[in-house]
Amino acid sequence: MGLFTTVRNAWKIADLRKKMFFTLLMIVIFRLGSFIPVPGLNPDVLKGMIGQGTIFGFVNILSGGAFEKATIFAMSISPYINASIIIQLLTVAIPKLEALAKEGEEGRKIIAQYTRYGAVILGFLQATAFYFGLGEAVNERNILSFITIAFSFTAGTAFLMWLGEQITEYGIGNGISLIIFAGIVSRGPSGVAYLYSQFKLEKLGKGFFGVLGLVGVLCLFVAIIAAVVWVTEAERRIPVQYAKRVVGRKMYGGQSTHIPIKVNMAGVLPIIFATSFVALPATVVGFFFPNSTHPVAEYFRGFQSRIEISILSGLLIMFFTFFYTFIQFNPVELSNNLKKNGGFIPGIRPGKPTSDYIYKVISRITWFSALFLAVIQIFPSILQAITGISGIWFAGTSVLILVGVALETVKQIESQMLMRHYKGFLE
Repeated sequence: MGLFTTVRNAWKIADLRKKMFFTLLMIVIFRLGSFIPVPGLNPDVLKGMIGQGTIFGFVNILSGGAFEKATIFAMSISPYINASIIIQLLTVAIPKLEALAKEGEEGRKIIAQYTRYGAVILGFLQATAFYFGLGEAVNERNILSFITIAFSFTAGTAFLMWLGEQITEYGIGNGISLIIFAGIVSRGPSGVAYLYSQFKLEKLGKGFFGVLGLVGVLCLFVAIIAAVVWVTEAERRIPVQYAKRVVGRKMYGGQSTHIPIKVNMAGVLPIIFATSFVALPATVVGFFFPNSTHPVAEYFRGFQSRIEISILSGLLIMFFTFFYTFIQFNPVELSNNLKKNGGFIPGIRPGKPTSDYIYKVISRITWFSALFLAVIQIFPSILQAITGISGIWFAGTSVLILVGVALETVKQIESQMLMRHYKGFLE
């Protein structure tokens, strides 16, 4: 009853109710657009291409099934995600962008504008690649069909980008994340229907064993979600002590605090990178050799069911976890900031010893995070190889996105509730 009481209290706040209405309206518009078809494409052929294990399956997950329906939102928001990742990496490599990132709100606005331009350019390039790689899914190939399909895909991505920014500014939560969240959640009913069909076909066992199998699958889903929530919320707190300083007639400092370091700082990005990298050969085969019977083409076409590819995916996830963590977190810079502000870690000397200590702590928790992400991603493939049942196991990408977005949105609602002296969702 506490949750419903909190929702009722939140609903009584006019501005919060307005934001919730606006967010729901934008999500409804997104779902309606996911059913507007692009002229000149055959959805039946697209469904077959998704089953071949290419990058199209990943795009279809993010788009909430819009890709297999050949709609204007088929590419979802993936070009914007790619543009954001590229800009983040360039911010580290290019001093001018790094300076912009440190200029505060104005600098962030300029970087956001660069990201928008990059998203549109990447969207058009991806739409062009789709047009030439969709094979028989394109009913008739000519300049008019190219303009129609490529521009429709690009315009759909640009509209979703605008939709996400509107949610972020006038709604609740991060708009881009909520659009991806809504797309994945919309696949839930079809997933439940597929699981039930496997149960009816006795793929989970016969009679009483079938019921046990169904319960076991549901318990496994809950256990995976619980584990992801635990790791997502986990953090390592490094104690910090600030020395006392006398400025004029006032004394500053002297307090104890801590540096919270998230266990999973990289989030879902390592899985996205690794999935795209591993699916690249199958995508190339699907683009340029769709009907080839060569053993190499056959091997990559069925890469999702191969254990060795799953192991490679896990190793890549670990690599990208370390890579992205140490790109966005600089122990030397953190150590210097502590020293400038009169802070120190008890028992550790300022300067290089402090940066070495922070580096050691981050390395240890990143090893745990990398192993966890790798296991979450390859676990469905292992279960499929053991049980011979495909299509009912949670994918690591989906679970991490769902959990991360849900927790972040709840926290934002909680913060707004606390500002108005109401009991929050997390109490």
